[in-house]
Amino acid sequence: MADYPTLFSGVDMVYYEDRIRDAIDQRNSADGGNLMLYFDERRNHEVKAKILSAIPSVEIRNGELTGCTTVRLEAPLTETEMEDLQDYLKGQFSDGWGEGFEQQAIQISNGVLNVHFWNAEHFAFEVVSVQSEESVKKPPVPKRPTMKLIGEDGNIFAILGRASRLLRENGQQEQAKEMTNRVFRSVDYYSALNIISEYVQTELSEKNLTKQKKRSDRER
Repeated sequence: MADYPTLFSGVDMVYYEDRIRDAIDQRNSADGGNLMLYFDERRNHEVKAKILSAIPSVEIRNGELTGCTTVRLEAPLTETEMEDLQDYLKGQFSDGWGEGFEQQAIQISNGVLNVHFWNAEHFAFEVVSVQSEESVKKPPVPKRPTMKLIGEDGNIFAILGRASRLLRENGQQEQAKEMTNRVFRSVDYYSALNIISEYVQTELSEKNLTKQKKRSDRER
């Protein structure tokens, strides 16, 4: 409150995370919050070329609300370039973006917050490397194991057991469980065989594929 200002710790500020995030989004609305727009290329042209964006936000780390800058890179930074970037961000948080943000009063139920990203005595960077969702490759889909039906035990439970074992050995435990549940709910022997043939490659798998292709061709 204005008459009795209180200095909150990072732990205290966790409670106000959403309000602070909203205030940051409001401040960043004009230019997207990209601090690299104001980085002078003459300062370090390599840093300017390699960094796509540096956007301030907040993040809960070890139970405290901390300042965070998400940096998107075109190429990795050298140690010297990283130091130059950090020096630039220190300036932004102490005199530039941060100075403007701390003057922005954030209304809360019992007063207002003025959030300081800069603290001369306790200011340091912790660099954490992360990958964007676009760069994370999806794991390859396991290939369906092959199983013969002709000449083997025709008991549906024996067939299901062999198919389930093949799937588990192929690292497809979830598919084995799903297949078993579907087979137990199937209406007859042939429906059960067709379900199994969706999960493991059998003689029926090729027949079903041919039927599907002919049906698709007729519908065109």
